[in-house]
Amino acid sequence: MDWWKGVIGRSWIYPTLIICANGFFSTMRPSEPFLTPYLTGPDKNLTIEEVTNQIFPVWTYSYLALLVPVFLITDYVRYKPVLLLQGISFITTWLLLLFAHGVVAMQVVEFFYGMVTATEVAYYAYIYSVVSTEHYQRVTSYCRSITLAAATVAAVLGQLLVSLADVSYFHLNAITLASVSLAFLCSFLLPMPQKSMFFHRKGIPGTLPGPDKVVATADLRCQEDQGSAPAGRGPTPEPQADHAKPQNHVLRVLVQLGKDLRDCYSSRKLLYWSLWWALATAGFNQIVNYIQVLWDFKAPSHSSAVYNGAVEAIATFLGSATSMAVGYVKVNWDLSGELALGIFSAMDAGALFLMHFTDNIWACYAGYLAFKACYMLLITIATFQIAVNLSMERYALMFGFNNFAALVIQTIITVVVVDSRGLGLDISTQLQGKTLE
Repeated sequence: MDWWKGVIGRSWIYPTLIICANGFFSTMRPSEPFLTPYLTGPDKNLTIEEVTNQIFPVWTYSYLALLVPVFLITDYVRYKPVLLLQGISFITTWLLLLFAHGVVAMQVVEFFYGMVTATEVAYYAYIYSVVSTEHYQRVTSYCRSITLAAATVAAVLGQLLVSLADVSYFHLNAITLASVSLAFLCSFLLPMPQKSMFFHRKGIPGTLPGPDKVVATADLRCQEDQGSAPAGRGPTPEPQADHAKPQNHVLRVLVQLGKDLRDCYSSRKLLYWSLWWALATAGFNQIVNYIQVLWDFKAPSHSSAVYNGAVEAIATFLGSATSMAVGYVKVNWDLSGELALGIFSAMDAGALFLMHFTDNIWACYAGYLAFKACYMLLITIATFQIAVNLSMERYALMFGFNNFAALVIQTIITVVVVDSRGLGLDISTQLQGKTLE
């Protein structure tokens, strides 16, 4: 007990432990690599066309609709309530996955999962409101590393249970429900922050704080894998001097955000890198969202062995390794960045062509591994190139807006290409279109 009291007494250790536990359990979802086989199997008995053209697009729409309001609300209510909301959304998602049936019910699942991904902002922002500036780099490393570890463990565990123990997809989802429920319980143990980055910060009124991570998670699934944004230094706490009316304060914060974004994109170099970021991330997110459908098309899960979990585990490891390698390779990225962008973007396109034209599921797996590794390498270079050309106060804001732009582009692609009310193309034709992009 004395040891535990000592841990709690060190202000940064206790919240870091709890938020990392929350991140581990919320990311430890062994059923996720097997979502498409589960939906199209005997448990839900949906067709691949219903899953592709009617169900999966709902996630993109709900994510886009919820992202900005959730971001603002997250900062205003100081993070913890949004972490609790995320826990409720997680539990609702997997309860519906387990016990609901039909296209409409699965569309509701996708809506709540959109809420889950939109509220990921609270996970990455919370810790910076309860620890001091000197611990930012360390806690950033812990929070990101634990989610990468959890994603890998979940994928490996899911594959082992399916391949060796013959565990059903239904029971995999039950394990996931238990894990996200533990994450929800962890959220209750978090101390409530006394400040936030924008609406409740302690500093000079009318100015933006130091680099917050609040806006850096519009693709959650991406920032976890990158692990590349440099740790920031937040604002030094000062006596609160803002006595303006709340509505005026909100307006002032929004105006300041707009001015900072305008200044960020006034640089042509930053604009070019950001444009690539948005386009590449939109394509990457779209591929990741529908890759299981492609695998099921190449090797139907009802008649073939499924190795989705193993492939996702290897892809996560390769993505992390390529991101880390950027920090150790001695290259002048100012001179070689555009060359690397061209070479590895061409390799990404080649991987997509391979996945489209091959009928061999193993070649398709290999193409996905190459595609994800190349993307993670390039997005890390882009992250670094943007960060070194921005003031510390603005880089996270720009990263967040770039990811928001990527989500808008992804939504347009989904409406036109995927949705049954648009072209409603099959997965193979969709992939060919993304390759040509």
